[in-house]
Amino acid sequence: MNNLEIRKQICDICYKMWQLGWVAANDGNVSVKLEDGTFLVTPTGISKSFITPEKLLRIDGENRVLEGLEGCRPSSELKMHLRCYEKRPDVGSVIHAHPPGATGFAVAHRPMDMYNMIEDVAVLGAVPLTPYGTPSTSEVPDAIEPYLENHDAMLLENHGALTVGCDLITAFYRMESLELWAKITINAIILGGTRDISRENIQKLIDLRPFYGVTGRHPGYVKFSGESADR
Repeated sequence: MNNLEIRKQICDICYKMWQLGWVAANDGNVSVKLEDGTFLVTPTGISKSFITPEKLLRIDGENRVLEGLEGCRPSSELKMHLRCYEKRPDVGSVIHAHPPGATGFAVAHRPMDMYNMIEDVAVLGAVPLTPYGTPSTSEVPDAIEPYLENHDAMLLENHGALTVGCDLITAFYRMESLELWAKITINAIILGGTRDISRENIQKLIDLRPFYGVTGRHPGYVKFSGESADR
């Protein structure tokens, strides 16, 4: 896609996030890595429902603005995004949002470390709870860094959720899957508790990732087979 098409796609995803109730007011941020190594990012202080292509900023790896409207500036929370790109060359997009179900786990200080849903076992695996970090500081990127090697989705303690993908749509789908999984798990807890899939069947689901074309990292490669998480 060309630059304008990517900008339109970011705006579409931002509006979907707002419609789904994953963000309110100025919450959340979206970024995409461009072929030249720079990034298109959402500006701070603007609702995701009001984002338009010309309001997006192009920044470098130091969060310096290279292109953008006067008065628009990048969020200081993009430090978290830039750490993802630095540590994961395979990442082409990062999304941070506050989806209520998944963020409920983050606020309750509970990782989503269950293996109870077929699709999420295959796509995400267990989702860790990263330590608390003060927004806008290096504490947040420092907190998520140890988890980036094996995870494409993370819960941020008392904060929200983060997903990465090889492209924007993949990162969005991971956030969408994470939130639905959280809601289903909460319902299961209300009904008496969740039940994990057997270890044998978990391994079968992980082994199907290449068949379904699933990209990225998965903690199950390490936990269940002892292999590298990069597949």
